[in-house]
Amino acid sequence: MQVLAEGYNAFETTKSPTGEVKYLRSPQDVIEVVQSGKLQDYILLVRGGTTTFLTPALSMGAVGVITMSGAPESHLGILSREFQIPCVMTAYLTASDSRYEVGNTDDSHFDAIAEALVGKTVQLHCDDPEVGRISIAN
Repeated sequence: MQVLAEGYNAFETTKSPTGEVKYLRSPQDVIEVVQSGKLQDYILLVRGGTTTFLTPALSMGAVGVITMSGAPESHLGILSREFQIPCVMTAYLTASDSRYEVGNTDDSHFDAIAEALVGKTVQLHCDDPEVGRISIAN
């Protein structure tokens, strides 16, 4: 398994969804992916763990979520557990030394993660109680 990124695991589950990473930057992006009828084809990437605009996608059948900041105690962590949707939070690229630090992270950190993941077909591994992993799907 080639692990591209790791982060906090929102909850331990044997579900290991696969999908193309789709970056949702705004409420309009969420509406578009929900209306596309292809929601279950994607692993959803968002910048923060308090991104409340993702809720419609969670309730409509999202299969997996990656956040670039936030903790399992944040809004998305709680909702992912409630909806039983695997979620890797505060993901960082394993090949990079860049890590999210509250109040001390510039956009280049988030841009690098998006560039490395968006459009790739990945699999989430959330069977560890603490660490969630993102690998290239086989």
